Amino acid sequence: MAGTAGTPGTPRVLRAMNDRAALDLLLEHGPLSRTRIGELTGLSKPTASQLLARLEAAGLVLAGGTTEGRPGPGAQLYEVNPAAAYAAGLDVRPGRVVAAVADVTGRTVGRHETPTPGGSTGTSVVRQVTGALDGAVEAAGLARADVRRLVIGTPGAFDPGTGRLRYASHLPGWHSPGLLGDLAAALPMPVEYENDVNLAAVAEQRLGAARGHEDFVLLWNQEGMGAALVLGGRLHRGFTGGAGEVGFLPVPGAPLVRQVARTGSGGYQELAGAQAVPALARQLGVGPIPTGPYAEAAAALLARAARAGDDPHRRLLRTYATRLATGLASLVSVLDPELVVLSGAALAAGGEALRALVQDELAELAASRPRLVVGSVTEDPVLRGALESALATTRDEVFDTSRETRPRKG
Repeated sequence: MAGTAGTPGTPRVLRAMNDRAALDLLLEHGPLSRTRIGELTGLSKPTASQLLARLEAAGLVLAGGTTEGRPGPGAQLYEVNPAAAYAAGLDVRPGRVVAAVADVTGRTVGRHETPTPGGSTGTSVVRQVTGALDGAVEAAGLARADVRRLVIGTPGAFDPGTGRLRYASHLPGWHSPGLLGDLAAALPMPVEYENDVNLAAVAEQRLGAARGHEDFVLLWNQEGMGAALVLGGRLHRGFTGGAGEVGFLPVPGAPLVRQVARTGSGGYQELAGAQAVPALARQLGVGPIPTGPYAEAAAALLARAARAGDDPHRRLLRTYATRLATGLASLVSVLDPELVVLSGAALAAGGEALRALVQDELAELAASRPRLVVGSVTEDPVLRGALESALATTRDEVFDTSRETRPRKG
């Protein structure tokens, strides 16, 4: 049985703090020599040597190559042992579930996509989740038991009181009673559930355009509209997990939508959601209109409008920017964030041209004037955020050397 952490200030706890600092530096900078670790942590050479020996014996670091380019023999380099732990993430969408496994350094080592036909039930959802996870685990050359933690990203949010999924009526099978219990019974590792847009914000905060920012809003537009609110460095989820469901926001320029829980939509979604872009393009004389899913059609139209120089495409981009800024003005007026990140396929497709227009419009509509940027985590941002979230908790557990006993991997 694992022991409890020592009293703050005791030698064991101080050693654990130094161990964690060194591990974080190795994650951030890659392979480092004993001398460099000592310089970055402020530890003496003997103490740094003892630290590295301790971490190597625990299976947390590996001795790799040596430094080059200097006279004399090269210094031994150390790096975090990738096999010290593994974590997994799932991105759940209508039509498919994507799973990935990452080693403790954050490198993705396995990925698998499972199609999800319409009419799914709670039982089939469990099969889809376990099938996607097992596919990613197999692709990584691992067993399911090797994964220490799983984070699942879905549209909407699970109500903490009822355990039922809210704000995502378009996700078949995920509203079944007892689903979370069934998934817990089928999966051997701890499982966390998070809103997909919140996970995109985690990815941007850890890896992308929001690094170093404690207060920002991420506006997402893909299959639906949503926002992630990061205040004081922490996600704000609200009482029921519904914070950021801005698609339901009543806005000028759109009819007042009532019974939004039944319709699954609201004013801002109707005004500026991806499904509004093809209709707006037709209205402004832009053609041809792409066929296929509206999220893909919207992305194609906005990408073309950002490149084209003709008047209809310019008007499409300007008009759509005004629609986006209309809803954003309410958010920034209340929250006063330092930064707004535009993310999701539709907003990413508009790129810098759309961002600049929204920035100008927002300056006219809101007293607060945050800086707008386009998200830089463009490949699987929800999945990447799920992995980053799972890895953060996994590292806290695995890198805690104050425990008397801990799992060791070679």
